[in-house]
Amino acid sequence: MTREQALAYCARLTRRHSSTFYLGSRLFLGKKRSSVSVIYAVCRSGDDAVDRSPNKEEGRRCLETWWTHIDRAYKQIPRSDEPLEVGLAWVLEHYSVPKSAFEELRIGLESDLEGYPVVTMDDLLLYCRRVAGVVGLLVTPIAGYRGGDDTLRCAVALGQAMQLTNILRDVGEDLELGRCYLPEELLCKYGVSLADLHSGIVASNYVELFEELADVAYDLYRQAWKGIPRLHGSAGTAVGVAALNYEAILRKVRQNRYDNLTKRAYLKPLERIVLIPRAVVGVYGGLG
Repeated sequence: MTREQALAYCARLTRRHSSTFYLGSRLFLGKKRSSVSVIYAVCRSGDDAVDRSPNKEEGRRCLETWWTHIDRAYKQIPRSDEPLEVGLAWVLEHYSVPKSAFEELRIGLESDLEGYPVVTMDDLLLYCRRVAGVVGLLVTPIAGYRGGDDTLRCAVALGQAMQLTNILRDVGEDLELGRCYLPEELLCKYGVSLADLHSGIVASNYVELFEELADVAYDLYRQAWKGIPRLHGSAGTAVGVAALNYEAILRKVRQNRYDNLTKRAYLKPLERIVLIPRAVVGVYGGLG
């Protein structure tokens, strides 16, 4: 497999699985565009290793295979027939993408496989960091940035905000998989039981729970926007578009009368496109 074939594979995977990430990636230029698609493809394949496995044993095996792909890429000994290895090895020739971020992601994916008790908000935010916040640490070196560690913290906050948005969008779908990421302490605080969630009925106490978590997400987005304008060139607009797309999902849940138990909130293509000018304003005019 040639490098071009591997990069094309990663771009197709990105387009197929994430319209938001794909739209944002199109705003990167040159090899940065291909590189962020590779990062997404590698992360997505790890997620699929967990979610598509019929049982824990198979999931562990698939996750170990996924890690082998990453390990070989970092050693610059990719198998020529593995597009993820070829693509990631190429990215690593050009950018200093930290392996430690993939290691955190691996811990997060393992927690999905083995079960991760979300008791407190701290538990939830740690989970969001591991499965999504670290993506900011993977992409930021490709984008280029100023501001040092503070910008990296903002990048992690954006990933956490996006994952928390995913959780608030997918409560019903996660329940079907036997998962619930809503913190037990908040379920108790608002008097919401798992039986209530499974009933699919959106009550006022559930709406209050949603809004408390949405406030946490918005706080993380605000922190993230302090760092987005520090990204180099068009990368700021690219990441800004992705951030605004995810923020808009929370508004969509509200428009759906807070029904994230039986419905999935999503943006139409035109709704995504019209956010591009706002992202430009955010980067150059200061949403942050």
